[in-house]
Amino acid sequence: LDAMLPKCDVIVINTPLTEKTRGMFNKERIAKMKKGVIIVDNARGAIMDTQAVADACSSGQVAGYGGDVWFPQPAPKDHPWRYMPNHAMTPHISGTTIDAQLRYAAGVKDMLDRYFKGEDFPVQNYIVKEGQLASQYQ
Repeated sequence: LDAMLPKCDVIVINTPLTEKTRGMFNKERIAKMKKGVIIVDNARGAIMDTQAVADACSSGQVAGYGGDVWFPQPAPKDHPWRYMPNHAMTPHISGTTIDAQLRYAAGVKDMLDRYFKGEDFPVQNYIVKEGQLASQYQ
């Protein structure tokens, strides 16, 4: 990764947040990037060192930063990303579409209707049931 960073004009991050990836893009790693790089974080805000990103955007090391998830979230009023130049943030919705939102709404309505009628939910709708991980995830 570090050998590739100085060669990239755009870096797109699509990795899960784990203990190994938390803070992965810190001041030292960002300094290895090509000056003027654009970073798109489709993953998790905690993968980025918040202050390092803000400093890099302010200095021009990073020409632009786009992200979908703040860290911490919700972001406090004094969060440095609120005031850094050349950034675009979405409120944890970049992976959704209008069609998906309609499905979410229909699913929530169905769950509420079933709940108020005292009906069971379809088994595929459970992640955890009675304190146990649902069978489809075991």
